[in-house]
Amino acid sequence: MEIADRHTPDPHTPDPHTPDPHTPAGASLAGDPLTLSGLASDAWSLTDGTPRAVLGLAGPPGAGKSTLARALVAHLGEGAAYLPLDGFHLSNAQLARLGLTARKGSEPSFDVWGYVDLLRRVLDETVHDIYVPDYDRTLHEPVAGRHLVPPAARLVVTEGNYLACDLPGWRDAYVLMGECWYVEAPGDVRQERLVERQLAGGRDEAQARDWVATNDDPNGQLVEKSRDRCHRTLTTIGMDPSSF
Repeated sequence: MEIADRHTPDPHTPDPHTPDPHTPAGASLAGDPLTLSGLASDAWSLTDGTPRAVLGLAGPPGAGKSTLARALVAHLGEGAAYLPLDGFHLSNAQLARLGLTARKGSEPSFDVWGYVDLLRRVLDETVHDIYVPDYDRTLHEPVAGRHLVPPAARLVVTEGNYLACDLPGWRDAYVLMGECWYVEAPGDVRQERLVERQLAGGRDEAQARDWVATNDDPNGQLVEKSRDRCHRTLTTIGMDPSSF
């Protein structure tokens, strides 16, 4: 299994694989593909000299962020834990109150400050179990405590659309990450994945395509503006989930 990776080193850093974690690489150059093992090794290097580190995976809807995050955590074993942004979806009741029901998944439909507080907690509290919420695509609601960050976890992999956005709240989340990587996929691949996601959630094909066009696509356009704030750009095309 190979993962395409375009990684631009910091020109002031002698080792091209260890850029300053808060000096984004900017435009990416072609580089050698890395295996999942190689990416996991790079991710683990963020824990050097610190009790616990956070790796962020940003990118547009349908790019494969959760696939990559889960793969990295599975590869690293008990030393890593998973923290999805999706657990911070506002409930359907709150979306209705705010008039955001038709924009579920958009940037203002997340509890960004709750997310920031949990990131701070996982960095500060390394001796207690920390429970992490998730989003349930059957209930169509966030659920509490589905994931766990145990004391043994030295790397927390978090993923979500807006992690690198230069917007209130998201900036605070970004600075808590050792690095933030951008995950991308061709537009037609993302469209197919997103339509399939909506079909699996109960919408018919017309409703699914309308949702993608009016909600997922605008969200993706916002996220794409954050790409240059990320430290490297990856694609999950070619990944084989059965090998994780």
